[in-house]
Amino acid sequence: MGKTEHLQGDATGIVRAAELLSEGRLVALPTETVYGLAGDARCDHAVARIFDAKGRPSFNPLIVHLPDATGAARFVQWTKRAQALADAFWPGPLTLVLPLKYEHGLSPLVTAGLDTVALRVPAHPLAQAVLRAFGGPVAAPSANPSGRISPTTAAHVLAGLDGRIDAVMDGGACTVGVESTIVGLSGAPTLLRPGGIAPADIEAALGVPLALHDGAAITAPGQLGSHYAPGARVRLEVTQAQPGEVLIGFGAMECDLNLSPGGDLVEAAANLFHHLHAADRAEISGIAVAPVPETGLGLAINDRLRRAAAPRD
Repeated sequence: MGKTEHLQGDATGIVRAAELLSEGRLVALPTETVYGLAGDARCDHAVARIFDAKGRPSFNPLIVHLPDATGAARFVQWTKRAQALADAFWPGPLTLVLPLKYEHGLSPLVTAGLDTVALRVPAHPLAQAVLRAFGGPVAAPSANPSGRISPTTAAHVLAGLDGRIDAVMDGGACTVGVESTIVGLSGAPTLLRPGGIAPADIEAALGVPLALHDGAAITAPGQLGSHYAPGARVRLEVTQAQPGEVLIGFGAMECDLNLSPGGDLVEAAANLFHHLHAADRAEISGIAVAPVPETGLGLAINDRLRRAAAPRD
């Protein structure tokens, strides 16, 4: 990738940002909390590139950004409590975690294979303008290398990601400067992460107290040893399938499905969940997976594969 484009927060910049997103490319956008690294949440390759650009060590769920509650409700099982919080705090620094609808259309990398998704409607006018011009859901974690300080200016973004992403839109300094509050609504309303909105204000809008999370953070799933697991038995680090197995390959090799014939880890990450689903059929005896390098996104791919292959309770 060449030098990162520096887009101004004007009509030309908005059109260019939407164009890049439509091409599956990455654009850092200002929000009221921090700058987010945006990619099309329906596009496996775009989402895989987000993890690659950040050097994110695992496929943690990403927050999906939309311009309004109506757009958000298209992807999830919307509830009265979700509507109450949306009415009170959207657009704004609040993220809601809700169960996905069937055939939601989001990349499985966005949800990390979970049956819930985190949604937010940002208040920043430039984020709103780009989302409306793009016309689709955008995954957008903070626009910084993983583990580094979250960026609140375009200069912060470029200091960490220049040359690794396609563009950054300059919207000045973020006004809130800390990430959004995350509330889970799959069961009892639960505070999953403190952030830009005080828990007491959320409780006032709901009329009930928030439960406290038990520590298995929704933003870092896969705490169990066996996770992301197909129904079929999974064998790793193999190059030849046993009778009745489906072989998932990597690189140039004979196999039933290939994560990336050219050995591209970004492509492999984009294909991972899809290939596991495709291989997991009732008539097979197991799934065999070829070795994947333990570098870059290969670390995350192998983490997920080891969890898929772990002994079941």
